[in-house]
Amino acid sequence: MKVYAGANLRNLALIGHGHAGKTTLVSAMLYTAGAAPRLGRVDDGSAATDYDEEEIARQMSISTGLAFVEWGKTDAKVKINLLDTPGFNMFVHEAKMVLPVVDAALVVVDGVAGVEVVTQRVWNYCNEIDLPRMIVVNRMDRDRADANRVLESLTNAFGRAVTPLQLPIGSEKSLSGVVDLVRMKAYTYEMGGNGKGKEGPIPADMAGVAKEAHEKLVELIAEGKDELMEEFFETGTIPEEHLVPALHEAIREDKLFPVLFTSGLGNIGVDELMDFIVDYTPAASEHHAITGQPADSSDGDPAVRKGTDNEPASVFVFKTLSDAFAGRISYFKVFSGVLKNDASLQNYNRNIQEKFAHISLIQGKQAVPISELHAGDIGAVAKLRETLTGDTLGDKSSPIRYPAVQLPEPAITFAIEPKSRADEDKLGVGLHKLMEEDAMLRFFRDPQTKEFLIAGTGQQHIEVVVSKMKKRYHAEVVLKAPKVPYRETIRGKADVQGRHKKQTGGHGQYGDCKIKMEPLPRGAEVEFEFVNDIFGGAIPRNYIPAVEKGIKDAAARGYLAGYPVVNFRVSLYDGSYHDVDSNDLSFQMAGRIAFRKAMEVAKPTLLEPIMTVEITIPDEFAGTIMGDLNSRRGRIQGMDNKAGNTIVKAEVPMAEMLTYGADLTSMTQGRGSFSMEMHHYDTVPQQLQDKIIEKAKAERGEVKEEEE
Repeated sequence: MKVYAGANLRNLALIGHGHAGKTTLVSAMLYTAGAAPRLGRVDDGSAATDYDEEEIARQMSISTGLAFVEWGKTDAKVKINLLDTPGFNMFVHEAKMVLPVVDAALVVVDGVAGVEVVTQRVWNYCNEIDLPRMIVVNRMDRDRADANRVLESLTNAFGRAVTPLQLPIGSEKSLSGVVDLVRMKAYTYEMGGNGKGKEGPIPADMAGVAKEAHEKLVELIAEGKDELMEEFFETGTIPEEHLVPALHEAIREDKLFPVLFTSGLGNIGVDELMDFIVDYTPAASEHHAITGQPADSSDGDPAVRKGTDNEPASVFVFKTLSDAFAGRISYFKVFSGVLKNDASLQNYNRNIQEKFAHISLIQGKQAVPISELHAGDIGAVAKLRETLTGDTLGDKSSPIRYPAVQLPEPAITFAIEPKSRADEDKLGVGLHKLMEEDAMLRFFRDPQTKEFLIAGTGQQHIEVVVSKMKKRYHAEVVLKAPKVPYRETIRGKADVQGRHKKQTGGHGQYGDCKIKMEPLPRGAEVEFEFVNDIFGGAIPRNYIPAVEKGIKDAAARGYLAGYPVVNFRVSLYDGSYHDVDSNDLSFQMAGRIAFRKAMEVAKPTLLEPIMTVEITIPDEFAGTIMGDLNSRRGRIQGMDNKAGNTIVKAEVPMAEMLTYGADLTSMTQGRGSFSMEMHHYDTVPQQLQDKIIEKAKAERGEVKEEEE
């Protein structure tokens, strides 16, 4: 395999809404470039970058797939690394994770649907890091595909910087090629052919439209460039030798977002797309110097690294896979220097040495061995001992840490139970391996409800994880809606005495304390505050911690419904003791008794977790969603409108959001997405409190009967 460097490398992420044809487009590029013997298809499981069992079964991308093509003139070929990202909102975090390691994004849009919810979201991800991007309107051979309608949708969403570099020849089933508006030539194809376009003149019926589009493009490129504007006014155009570098610069600086047209399944316009990538997208060597953090986490000046072979070696791991045979596989980008086989690099995040034995390039599910990788290239290595996604490795003498991508918290949580004891043994191992490769997956035990919980981006995400658990690790589990972690608190004050006195043969037990209880502000950082106001030795100093422990233990068990009591202060101000019968246990019991007496008079109440929820939906569903949120006791905090989508922000009780993912999918025909995170606790309405308390008492009664 030939080694590529700097100016001969292009790194692109294909991003966009699900079913826009990203995976099919990658397969068409591989076939056209001679890297695959046939045109892979998603519907028969032959697509190069969708090879996982779950992806084939569901006919959708679940994680980012990698592939590469070599394209261009024989004496100056360019290697294009392609990162095929999922487009369904449950898995779109995969796109965000890879954007920092590419030089440009290929935003793939469906020729019928135009801009959709996830298109807008991934576009915003690119805005956050100023990533150059170009738009490919794919599936132009579909019924009702309309170039003008899609261009209008793109311009409305992303502004006048969106401009076509091509026009399609024909439409729907009569799609036969594209017109190149830079070189003013036409390229025609055979539907489903080898992808090599036949160059010729622009069709007569398109000449006027093409000329007008060319002039608009030239004028847009010339804006802000005095020498180009002068040339444009003098001659009415700009020659190709000046136009191409100016266009390249405009794309690199985010001043222009070009639009191209293709059919991945029909293999039309794909060679022109790759020509465009080679000529106009930024090369790996064109990156600005990369700023990282000092590897020792000090507050010193940021570490800066140029993306050249002359700098010390540094690599960033952006994805991890767990393979049954190869073990842990780490996908990485060489940000600087040259990485050779068997090199030992320092992991700055974990302060260990790792050996890069048998580095390779990734072509779908195949690993292609290579001797070295240069700055800007992307590769993979198996069996790093401790390295995980987000880690930086490099030359020990020149440390730098690149920032990991910040992802939102998971939106949905389920309780998870193994079906059998054998499954229980496999559960932890399997889930931890899946967590290594999925940054949005969480697995933890709720200390309050004692349940094992699994959290992810949505119900479909969790179902995929459960399916992988069964297929890969032979662990079968049952999913249940999680218990809501209610809390208890007080609204009033109390002044009580707690006395524990027990006399048996020999030493007895005696502890006596007087406490005052009062509420703390809701949401206070200190959930329980203990104040020692004992004067004059009414209780010996060594017994005071026992009183506090007794109160803490009782508070953890709850009073109304068995949920922890929070946001209260206890002041211990008096008591008595016995020289012989008093001990730690007696004063713990006295503290528990005092706590329960205080709760009887301090107006106890139930609290429930309130989530901040952000919902993105097409405008036409706004009324439905607002009405639904009101029925869930939600409080609307605000609304925003972006590119035909309504963004609703609300505060909603967690108890009302346990099945929201499936409900939102149903209400919006799968076009809505949401995120939520814990915000605060608030009082449960009284009529609901009575039901929760009654249910909790019934459950505790059942537990007692089982124990008996």
